[in-house]
Order: sequence, then C-alpha cells, then structure tokens
Amino acid sequence: MATPLVKKCAQNPLIRPDMVPFPSTLTYNAGITKFHGKYVMVFRNDHGYTEAEMRATVNGGPWPKCAINLGLAFSDDGVDWKIEPKPLPRFVDAERIYDPRLTVIDGRCYLCFAVDTPHGIRGGMAVTDDFEKFELLSMTTPDNRNMVLFPEKIDGKFVRLERPFPIYGRGKPEAFDIWISRSPDCRYWGDSQLLLGSEQVPFANCKIGPGAPPVKTPKGWLTTFHAVWKHADKELPSWHANWNKEYRCGIMLLDLEDPARVLGVCDTALLVPEQWYEFEGLRGGVIFPGGMILEDSGEVKIYYGAADTFECLATADAAELVESCLKKR
Repeated sequence: MATPLVKKCAQNPLIRPDMVPFPSTLTYNAGITKFHGKYVMVFRNDHGYTEAEMRATVNGGPWPKCAINLGLAFSDDGVDWKIEPKPLPRFVDAERIYDPRLTVIDGRCYLCFAVDTPHGIRGGMAVTDDFEKFELLSMTTPDNRNMVLFPEKIDGKFVRLERPFPIYGRGKPEAFDIWISRSPDCRYWGDSQLLLGSEQVPFANCKIGPGAPPVKTPKGWLTTFHAVWKHADKELPSWHANWNKEYRCGIMLLDLEDPARVLGVCDTALLVPEQWYEFEGLRGGVIFPGGMILEDSGEVKIYYGAADTFECLATADAAELVESCLKKR
C-alpha cells in the first residue's frame, strides 16, 4: 500500500516509445532537472527489438539484442515535452549507456549513468553545458550503479549516493543497499559509508537503491529511493517469463550538514504500481524514480519509469513528505 500523499499525473505516461522520432521500443528511467530556465529530461531509450521478439523468449528462443541510447527532451511546464530529433552523442566507448540522472551544480549539468562492460556494470559521471559536448569525469569499478549527486557541495565536497551490488559478501542474492561517498573534484571518490540497508525498509524484501537526486528542504535532504519486493507466489505480467519483482518508490530525509545521517524513513511506500501503464510493458509492476524537482510553490514533482517502458510523473507537497519521514509510527 502506498502513502496517500502523492497524486499521479492525469497525462501519464508523459513519454512513450511512439512519441520518439528515432527508433524506440522502451522509454523510461529518465533524469530530469531545471537548466537554463527549462525543464530538461534525458531518458533511457531501448531499441532494436520488438515486443513480439521478446515474447518469443518464453518459448525458449534467444533473447533479442537490445541497443540503448539516451533521448533528450525539453519542457516549459514539466508535463508537456518536446523530444529532440536525435539521441545524445556518445561520450563513453560503450554501446549501452543507460539510467541517467541529472543534477545542476554551480551552473553546470552533471550526468550520472550506468554502462555495461564485458567485465561488469560501471557507474559513470560526465558534465555538460549544452547537451552537445560532454566531459567524462569518472567511472567506477564494477559493480556499481544508480548513482545520484547532491545538488550542492557539502563541506566543499561533491556528495553522491550509489548502489554497489555484491553477491557473495551479503550472503544472499540481491540484498543490495544504499551507500554514500564524497569527492573533492567529482573524479576521485572515497570516504564511503553505508547509508541505508535493505533490511531497514519494511516494504522491501530484496534490494534497494538510490532514486532521484535529493532536493533541499529546511528540515533536510528529501530523498527518493527504489525498493524491491520479490513475490514468491506469483508472476507479474511481462514480455518474458519468470518476472516476479515489484519495484516501489520510498522516501527518506537526510541531515543537511551530514547527509550520511538518516533523520527518518517513511515506513510506507510513496508510490506503488497500480495504473495500467505501470503493468502493461516490458516488466509489469515496476516504478523507478529518477527525477525530483522542488517548485517554489512547495510542490514536488517526482518523475519515474513505469513498467520499464514509459516515463511518468507524480506530485506531492514537499512539507507533507518531510513530515511522513519524521513521523513515528
């Protein structure tokens, strides 16, 4: 069950594959920010196969080859989007760059992303001033992803959330947690600490990970995360067999001066899959937060990928979300 504090946008899904002016099968897990007076979205765009080809894997066929690029879109109001005619230029020597997150720091737009390599998944960071040229800043060792940057330096350092995903060290598959790290220059990262363990989230029995970059409120850093509930007794709708992971969105509050200190976690999921667009796609039952914008009115826009197929929006009052994290139950 989700908290009643959020409202899903009546225009969902905001971005669909049939809206994209270049080859597209899935459009989801976008990063969103405000930059130079406009809302900016960079979304994951999977292409190169069809739903029918994926469904054929149920009968034992090989998985179709998936190509991934990043789409770019702009908006004046954060709801109606215009997609650029071409995907972003590649700034990493890899075919699969995905799950972008956007953060503006000191007037520059930073992009966090994941990259598939022959030796594991790496998290990367780049910076741009125009979305045409990108400077690659850093790449992690495998396996790490879901990285998000705080929108300002804290004690003179960049701060990020991340999700390394060890298998053997945690004693069971996919018991992954949220970590926090710091950097003097966004290139060299360290001072890493565990921020939130998956066992601390009552609506997860599997992995958790960062969602959107945090937003600053008077009482702390308001921070979304994704949390996975793995069903043992049912299979969720999908384009392939054996899908049983329900992805939910959670919310927590971190200390302004020491973001490694968790002030509170709402013990109820903020968003759970309920609508058709959260079930009718590549993987049903998936909500994956990737962008959050705090408006001057106090409204917070939460953007999320739905069913690994669409990009959607929900809204809430930021003060109410803060109180939901601090409320003792």
